Amino acid sequence: MKNEQAQKQTAKKPSAQQYLPIAEIRDGVVILKDGTLRGVFLVSSINFSLKSEDEQNALVSGYVGFLNGLDHPLQIVMQSRRLQIKPYLEQLAAIEKGQRNELLRAQTADYRSFVTELVSLGDIMTKRFYVVVPYDPMTNKKKGFFTRVKEVFKPLRVVRVSDKLFDQRKQELEGRMRQVENGLGALSLTVARLDTQSLIELYYNTYNPDIAFSEQLTDLNTLRVET
Repeated sequence: MKNEQAQKQTAKKPSAQQYLPIAEIRDGVVILKDGTLRGVFLVSSINFSLKSEDEQNALVSGYVGFLNGLDHPLQIVMQSRRLQIKPYLEQLAAIEKGQRNELLRAQTADYRSFVTELVSLGDIMTKRFYVVVPYDPMTNKKKGFFTRVKEVFKPLRVVRVSDKLFDQRKQELEGRMRQVENGLGALSLTVARLDTQSLIELYYNTYNPDIAFSEQLTDLNTLRVET
């Protein structure tokens, strides 16, 4: 009897996924549960301190002009993660195995051992910079304080967006994405828009940092869905 009651109580508890703001990811766009959209860029960095004073002033002026030209909010995110070196080591092992020259094979083996030992001495971190571009058709309606507090303790409700409405909002988002991409490109930054696979990996790694380091996601193109 107690076990049945415990199972019923467990079944009533919402899963952790219900508290996440993401409803789905498709066509390179993040759809949140409130019906708003997000597009994400991976952006390179600039070593500002190595620039001359004139170059620094030009960068600051260009960045200010870029921000002043926006009529929508923008989110800049920096992530520090442990470097996933396992795929690189596997690639080196494959090169070593296929190497016919004995000297080059020995040098590849020595280099692989060096990298393995270097990684074992400590965590090697990598930094990535992301720019998140939002589209919210209801930006003029701000949520009150108590509404935001309730959302913290209650699972988010999913707002269903039709395909037609999604296409309309996606077009609006695309216009913002092009504006941001051109503005960042004018600052000599390399900008790459994340596709569906990259977005899934980004959020998977963000919400599951420990698991993601040991368990890599499968490529979407290799998955088979039976209908």
